[in-house]
Formats: sequence, structure tokens, C-alpha cells
Amino acid sequence: MAELPVIELEALTKTYAMGAVQVQALRGVDLQFKQGEYVTVMGPSGCGKSTLLNLLGCLDRPTSGKYLLGGYDLSQLNDDALSGIRGARLGFVFQSYNLVPQLTVIENIGIPLYYQGKSDDETLARSEVMAERVGLADRLHHRPYELSGGQQQRVAIARALVNDPLVILADEPTGNLDSGSGQEILEIFDELNKQGKTFIIVTHDEEIAARTMRVIRLRDGQVVSDVWN
Repeated sequence: MAELPVIELEALTKTYAMGAVQVQALRGVDLQFKQGEYVTVMGPSGCGKSTLLNLLGCLDRPTSGKYLLGGYDLSQLNDDALSGIRGARLGFVFQSYNLVPQLTVIENIGIPLYYQGKSDDETLARSEVMAERVGLADRLHHRPYELSGGQQQRVAIARALVNDPLVILADEPTGNLDSGSGQEILEIFDELNKQGKTFIIVTHDEEIAARTMRVIRLRDGQVVSDVWN
């Protein structure tokens, strides 16, 4: 039996109303992603990259078309249902880290488990494992302001992994980092992908694209190329 795609998009569209003007951000996107793929999505500003990421991340709903995640059609789910899917099946890594400044490293990592109602013991245990996995075992009780940018992004990666997601979505994950820290983060991504994690990364950086296995380019809300490296 053929392996089902982790993600399947069928004729996906997204239209925004800007006053009296209708803006078509995505125009009939058809894509599939299999387990363990390492993908970058590229294109000029305004091409639809962020819209696509928001739809993949259940942060928004398509205007038309289908979005299947793990075989389940999410296209028509309400906000509460999408929130549940987002917390249980997806991991996010953002350019700006999006850590809670009042919380420690271990507390930030455990946020997705807290929202899933996991016990304190399970949350702590899984968060400690993830912290060690990204090299932060000695920083568990530090707060974000006590960490470098690279360390903060490691916290964000651990948080993205703690719920064992089907897919990790990353939005310009090295955009706020110096080149050395950026390389360290990408090496973590490389290693996690070798362990079977699926990554979809939105970026302008051709160097990031060169190290992934597949590069999708958008223009004017459409896929204009889909190339395997």
C-alpha cells in the first residue's frame, strides 16, 4: 500500500477582502508532502508564502479547496477544532522566537503540552528531554532575556518538537540570527530531519534552500516550480 501524504492540498485558494478589492493570495495550489521530507518554500514578497504557511499551520482557513493533514480534511473545521489540531499535530518555529518572557526555558518548552492538558509530571519529563535534545540541558531555569538569539531559537525548536508533531513549520527561522548561530540551528534541523521529522521552511535564503531536499517556488499565489535537490 502506498504511503499516504502527511499533507495534501487540492486546489487551495485564499482570497482576502481589502475594502472593495478582492486580493487572491493563493490561486489553486496543489501540493503533497510525505513523511520525512525537508522542504523550503520560496518566492518574492507578496507571492503567497506567508498565506500558505498560515493555512498549513491552521492559523487561517482556505477560501476554497481541500487541506488534508494526516488524511483528515481540515478545510471546514471551526476555530476551536483548528486550535486543537494546531496544538496536537503541528510544531512552529518563528523568526522572532515567540517565547513568553516571564517563563523559564523549561516552562516555554512545555507550553503545547500544558494546553493539551498533560500532567505536570509528563510535561516536565518531556520538556527536559527536548531541552537536552537541542543542547539546553544546562539552561532549564533561565528566562529568554538571559539567552542568546541562537539559544532562544533552540528553545523554540524544542517547544515545536515537544508534542511530537506530524510536521514542523518554520518561518524564516534564521532571520534574526548571526551566520554562526543560524548554521547551528540549521544543523539541528538537518539532524532532526535525518531522524524522520518533516520540515516545511519558508525562507528567502538560497543557502537554506540548497540544503533541503525539495524547493517549492511561488509567484502570484501559484506554484511555479517544485524541484528536488
